[in-house]
Amino acid sequence: MAARAMTEPAFFILTALVDAPRHGYGIVGEVVDLSGGRVRLKIGTLYGVLDRLVADGLVELDREEPHQGRLRRYYRLTDSGLDALSTEATRQAANAEAATRRLGAHRAATAGGIG
Repeated sequence: MAARAMTEPAFFILTALVDAPRHGYGIVGEVVDLSGGRVRLKIGTLYGVLDRLVADGLVELDREEPHQGRLRRYYRLTDSGLDALSTEATRQAANAEAATRRLGAHRAATAGGIG
């Protein structure tokens, strides 16, 4: 995954799989919860991202279970996926901190200038 930036759907899918293997609809629901309803994955997007994450070795098939006449595939995070998510979370936190510092300095510099 080093060659590509992590997309927001990939970030949330990896995050959804940290505590337990999940099937597609379980991942979709978990992503809605994790993002406070801001990110709602369509099924096509979910499986496209999952295919890339599996190809990159960040996620793997955990098991398949029959459900209402169809097989549900459960996915789990790999050790590489956990490392990639940790690196991305650290990168995003550092970016947010830099932006917050810059915004604070801007507000302080412009607070007395108006009026």
